[in-house]
Amino acid sequence: TQIEVPGTIDNFVDQMRDKYHMPMPAADLVMSKPYEQLMDGVTDVKDLGSGIVDGKECNYLAFRKEKTDWQIWIAQGDKPYPCRYSITSKDIAHSPQYTIQLRNWATGQSVTSSDFQFKNSTNAKKVNIEDLQDMSSLPSHFKKGNN
Repeated sequence: TQIEVPGTIDNFVDQMRDKYHMPMPAADLVMSKPYEQLMDGVTDVKDLGSGIVDGKECNYLAFRKEKTDWQIWIAQGDKPYPCRYSITSKDIAHSPQYTIQLRNWATGQSVTSSDFQFKNSTNAKKVNIEDLQDMSSLPSHFKKGNN
């Protein structure tokens, strides 16, 4: 599906979460104030040293919040960028986890609107967003239990 959401990326993320109930697990990385988004509610931080992600040496950091733990690998060098981001939900049984690996990170003038145009290299068909069911990160039959 494709929808037009005017305004900022922050507005887009809010619309997707609130209006369309679509999970946006790594949206914090592209918001206008990522540090504020990521650090809100953090109760503990660990520097886990360095690691290699996709051949790039990264600083490896872990953070703890009330309902989630998250880890991030930041490329070392004069232009640091996130290489991997992992989020663990602690308030859901078995602690499901999203892991997002990033490549070709670009900012500023190197990013253009054409970077976000849909390129159909398969036989995918366009559908109306109204035809999609609730896009929750959990299946409709899932029920939260006690940890």
